[in-house]
Amino acid sequence: MNPLQHLHRLNAERVTRRHFLAGGMAGLGALWLGAERAQASSQAITIDPSQPWAPREPHFAAKAKRVIYLHMAGAPSQFELFDHKPELKKLDGQKCPTELLAGQRFAFLRGEPVLLGPQFPFEQCGESAQWVSDRLPEFKKSVDRVTFIRTMTTDQFNHAPAQLLVHTGSPRSGSASIGSWVTYGLGSENQNLPGFVVLLSGGKNPDVGQAGWGSGYLPSVYQGVQCRSHGDPVLFLSNPDGVDADLRRRTIEAINRVNQTTHDEWGDPETLTRIAQYEMACRMQLEASDAMSLTSESPATIEAYGAEPGKESFANNCLLARRLAERGVRFVQLFDWGWDTHGTSEDGSIDMGLTKKARQVDKPVHALLTDLEERGLLDETLVVWGGEFGRTPMRENRGGQEMAFLGRDHHAKTFTIWLAGGGVKRGHSHGETDPIGFGPTTRPVEVRDLHATMLKLLGFDHEKLIYPLRGLDQKLTGVEPARVVDDLIA
Repeated sequence: MNPLQHLHRLNAERVTRRHFLAGGMAGLGALWLGAERAQASSQAITIDPSQPWAPREPHFAAKAKRVIYLHMAGAPSQFELFDHKPELKKLDGQKCPTELLAGQRFAFLRGEPVLLGPQFPFEQCGESAQWVSDRLPEFKKSVDRVTFIRTMTTDQFNHAPAQLLVHTGSPRSGSASIGSWVTYGLGSENQNLPGFVVLLSGGKNPDVGQAGWGSGYLPSVYQGVQCRSHGDPVLFLSNPDGVDADLRRRTIEAINRVNQTTHDEWGDPETLTRIAQYEMACRMQLEASDAMSLTSESPATIEAYGAEPGKESFANNCLLARRLAERGVRFVQLFDWGWDTHGTSEDGSIDMGLTKKARQVDKPVHALLTDLEERGLLDETLVVWGGEFGRTPMRENRGGQEMAFLGRDHHAKTFTIWLAGGGVKRGHSHGETDPIGFGPTTRPVEVRDLHATMLKLLGFDHEKLIYPLRGLDQKLTGVEPARVVDDLIA
């Protein structure tokens, strides 16, 4: 055998070994996946990877078609907004009973903290006579549209894990966010926009970061797409200098031909997802810029929201949420940072910081609910407002020392959120807390119960909306029992 024949034989062996290893491992992987899927529940949703956003029917008739979730990152104080506690006001400045603190864990409280009464006046509003503080004068006009859950409870008292629990059903990274579950289950009504859009305000990202809108173990196509209320709605959406629409289109077609060849060879459904994402990016160039622009809104609408076109703000994001909802986006997630009122600074105090934040959200929230109702969208749009936990009825101290400004520590035992539209009761209040607001006395609601109820409103049995993974059926509500809170549903 001459040297050239010998070299040719060695190369042939390398190719054979390489293909054996690649094909063999792929074959073993396919066998393992097949066995895994055979063990998993037959209730898993069947999705065409080339059309991952195609609209799908839920398990039963839904009351809501979409969700707008308004998360106040940092956890607003229920005592200064919604939980009227005249008895706590009478006890202001007195030491907290030691038996109340026994066995309790707090982020910063130490020693013998004193009770802190509500800092602002409350009044009963609307025909439903719901108690709301004077920090929310515009929201008071919408109080008959909402249902309050005054007894939300969690087992997390640090921001990141608590936000993860609220948005993914688990305090640990790796699970899918509720927006991802909803778009996985329902697809999207608009194939030219992402089914799950995230908008941020407040100057900083929430503590949880992108894990709060990640897809976890679900296909990556269902993760939230972060958009901006100024500049390009999505980074790199515009064509770079020297690239026109035709060249960009031909570039995407070439990339997708490579992706299709890869899929034909390996059969990985994520490759089809990648193709669909490139196609979506191309379509978004036309529709996303229009959806995320406020220039077509009337001066009266801009004024009603308190929006400032061209800037990043919670008000702008509320108006954008309405624009996205009416265009068929399935899940719109707003995160507003800055609600962590510890009393460590003036901006982080209850009297100054919380007043400032309440002023920023009061007008746009009322405008959003009013706008949705006037456009006939509220009945089929579930709006959720809340934080990740509550605040203590005691004034915060650190190391036993009183803070320079008024503040409250993190409190996991109870907090208040509200829901509107999408099939929930109007002008309703669920549950009660004790006279000083330390914990629920009736009808507590766990985070997983809230998730189960939201899925019910969207037409899903939370036990049957599953995703097979490593032989287990993953669920938003996890493995512990969850219940639908029927008292919230109209």
